[in-house]
Amino acid sequence: MWNYSDFMKVVTFGEIMLRLSPEGYNRFVQADKFNVTYGGSEANVAISLANYGVPVEFISKVPSNEIGQSAINILRQYNVGTDNIIKEGERLGIYYLEKGASQRPSKVIYDRKHSAISEARLDDFDWDNIFADATCFHFSGITPALSKSLAQITLFACKKAKEYGVMISCDLNYRSKLWTQEEAKENMTKIMGYVDLCIANEEDIEKVFGIKAEDNDVEHGKLNIESYKSVSKQVYEKFDCKYIACTLRTSISASDNMWTALFYDGNDIIQAKEYMIHIVDRVGGGDSFSAGLLYGLINDMSLRDTLEFATAASCLKHSIEGDYNLSTVSEVNSLVNGNTSGRVQR
Repeated sequence: MWNYSDFMKVVTFGEIMLRLSPEGYNRFVQADKFNVTYGGSEANVAISLANYGVPVEFISKVPSNEIGQSAINILRQYNVGTDNIIKEGERLGIYYLEKGASQRPSKVIYDRKHSAISEARLDDFDWDNIFADATCFHFSGITPALSKSLAQITLFACKKAKEYGVMISCDLNYRSKLWTQEEAKENMTKIMGYVDLCIANEEDIEKVFGIKAEDNDVEHGKLNIESYKSVSKQVYEKFDCKYIACTLRTSISASDNMWTALFYDGNDIIQAKEYMIHIVDRVGGGDSFSAGLLYGLINDMSLRDTLEFATAASCLKHSIEGDYNLSTVSEVNSLVNGNTSGRVQR
């Protein structure tokens, strides 16, 4: 367990993108206007942590134009440090989100090729300066998937973080549209040798490392918890991580999911309470879980309390429009303590 009486900063590294969404639950073909926001896995984690009062810095590269500056402005709005964001390159990545409902799934279309961050160079970032006062380094499997250079940069950053005794956290976040399973396995196997906290879901672990949770069918509501315990142990033993966290989502429909999680430290496997979630916006749900875990670990909470906090935080994120979890620590703790009615607070 990492024990810090005063928070030093958490560093997250990845791509922030422009998000364009039709209003409400309109389909792309119905849209004559789009709602604009910004998001990305590591940026979402950074904003969650900043919202909890944790000093956090987001490392990235954005184009030196008004769109890149707008992305930086959003981060600053939520008290995320941006001093080491590089302004260079041709474009900011874009993703389009069509929110699903009932039996119609959500749909994402990416337009991110040749984004500024994907063309980053190894010498763009001064990792010695970045990690000098850092507690934790967090990234996802999306970042090294964006380009060969980013895979090299991520690996280099992990090695540098280890030199400074920084805890390394990775959310596997496999994206088939960014790289193949073979490419993911080759690169993430190298990176995982430095990771202290591995966060994943059942699909990530199977697609990246070929470790399958047996006798499960999450799309039809069949979840075998014992098989996930076995998967967690296999990942732990394969990479000698300190912690493995596995989110477990059962999709009843695009609008309603069951949500729980497991946490393994090499000795005990802990399962969080399960929540029935009616979804407003599921994007960023896993990122809010990652942020909750980091908050608990660096705040010296017990493993049980850390897992319950992270799972409740993610549950609440599903009720919030946009990529970011804007729940407060007290709101998350209220849910952890059983306040699930959603009654009006007066």
